Order: sequence, then C-alpha cells, then structure tokens
Amino acid sequence: MTSTSIERATSISDDNSPSAAPQTVLEVAGLQTVFHTQDGDVHAVNDVSFTLESGELLGIVGESGSGKSVTMMSLLKLLPMPPAEIVAGKVMFDGRDLLQLDLEQLRDVRGGDIGFIFQDPMTSLNPVFTVGFQIMEPLRVHMKLNKKQARERAIELLELVGIPSAADRLRDFPHQFSGGMRQRVMIAIALACDPKVLIADEPTTALDVTVQAQIIEIVKDLRQKLGMAIVWITHDLGVVAGIADRVAVMYGGQIVEYADVAHLYDDPRHPYTRALLQTLPRQEGEREARLVSIPGQAPNLKGALTSCPFAPRCSQAHDKCLQQNPPLFDVNDQQKSACWLEEAND
Repeated sequence: MTSTSIERATSISDDNSPSAAPQTVLEVAGLQTVFHTQDGDVHAVNDVSFTLESGELLGIVGESGSGKSVTMMSLLKLLPMPPAEIVAGKVMFDGRDLLQLDLEQLRDVRGGDIGFIFQDPMTSLNPVFTVGFQIMEPLRVHMKLNKKQARERAIELLELVGIPSAADRLRDFPHQFSGGMRQRVMIAIALACDPKVLIADEPTTALDVTVQAQIIEIVKDLRQKLGMAIVWITHDLGVVAGIADRVAVMYGGQIVEYADVAHLYDDPRHPYTRALLQTLPRQEGEREARLVSIPGQAPNLKGALTSCPFAPRCSQAHDKCLQQNPPLFDVNDQQKSACWLEEAND
C-alpha cells in the first residue's frame, strides 16, 4: 500500500472511530418487489425493513430464493423493469428516497456513494476492457479525476486489496486473473469512490475455501481501516458469525428474524433460524455429527403471502400460522422474530 493510501485510510478511520456515535446511513422501510410473469405475479420481496448504521456490518442470510439479492438490487433499481416492479417502500439514504430518484440521479449513487460487489466477477467484469480501465472509469465519472490521477488511484486500490505488481496488472484483462484475484478487482472497483455503504452479494460463493478466507479477511481489514457500513449477503451462517454485527434472516421474501449476532447464535428464536443453524457441520466428541437438512421445499411466492411462509416446513406450526402471516415481534431490545410463538412475549 502506498503512503497516500495509508494516510487516506487513517484519516477515514479517525472520522469513524469507535468513540463517535453511530449514525443511520441507510433506512429501508416496507420494501415490496413484484415480478410480473406470464404465470402470474411473483412477490419476491415482502415488506422488508431494516436500518444500517455507520461502520456496521449487517449480514443478510437465507437459502437460495429467499429474496436476499433481489432485496439489495431493489435498493438501487438494478433489476430489469419490467418484469420487476417496486410496488411499495422507502429507501432513505443521505436524506433522499432512492426509489424516487430518476436514472441519472441513481447513476451518481451507484458506484459512488454505494458500492456493489456482485456474486460472479467473471460475468460482472467486462471481458473486452482492461482491469485498469474498469477501475478508472468510475473515478473519472464520479470523482472527476483526470487520467493520471485516476491511474494513480487505481494502483492504490489494487495494492489495497492485495494484488501484487499493481501498476503492471492495470493493463491485463479479466481472463488473465484467477477467480480470487478477479474478486479482489471487483472489491477495488466497489471501493473506488469512497462509498459510505458497500453491498457484497455472496462475494465468496464461487471461490475455494482458502481464497474465501482471504477475501473475508480483506473485507474485515478494509472495514476497520475505512469505516464504511457493509451489507454482506450470504447463505453461509458460519461466515456471518465471524464478521457481522447484526443479522437479518430471510425466508419467503421477508425478514423472519433480525438480531445482533450474539443473540442470534446464542438464542435463535425463529424456527427457520434454528433449522438453518442445525444444518451447519459440527462435531459430537471425536466424531462428526450427521448433517441435518430442512424437510420440504421453499414457498411458492406467486400471490401475496396470507400465512407464515415457513409453516409447511415447521414442526411447531399451528392453525394461526396457516391463516395469518406474523409480523416481526420484539423478543428483546436486540432481537425480533416473525413467529406467532412470540406473540405472548411481545
């Protein structure tokens, strides 16, 4: 890392020191997204609400099809519209509702104030442009740097994410990088314009275990140095345990449990959260315990939810679960659960 990078990182870190009171940088309220298809409307995101504080890492977890990625892409209108339509909700950022911005205004936010790391770097990076060009372009568009300044900043960013011989690698194309290095490039692009919020959409899914660990360490290190808020989307509860401050568990396009990381793992309240935790590999004494699976299938999201989406797979379901979709009940100051079993405790 160059001396400029170190000075810059230190300056940002000082502004986001632990002694400073955290501020809400992103507030999502009542978000609903529908896909209009020939077979009917698919309600992919159902009344999702959460907040993100400065310097916080929020984990969004759930199995495939639970609505994690669609929720985050809805925030910046990254979905194809049509067939997608955001039918309700607010996404407050810097005093503005992102859902009310036009495309030109959103371009200033995307890649500028909010960075996005996509799941597959090979399909997210343009194969016909060099890595240097793809890092420098947002710097010239959002930060108005000239070519020389953008090149110097691009070298700093590659060094920041641990790519050796950064100046030489600027001339390389995406196919000349390994999977882990391409993901590092994606992180560099996402960080280029000093975003206040970084959204990472399963950034380690396609990587081997060793490279996954390296990428996670890079993000943890950058979060500490730069003080940005991060949303980490994943299906891996093991990863979230080591990096998150708070966790939102999604199922059926909605948040079914929302808690700080300690409460979630020490005392999971929603039956789906408990089922997910039981699927994690574990050992009993000297022998590995048999893997547990969740019986049944994910819910069909055609049509609005009129019952608890997890009820058909839940061993604790009763009549009310099949008749009404529960709201998020307060379990304690740090935990909410969308389960009728919590109604008496709310």
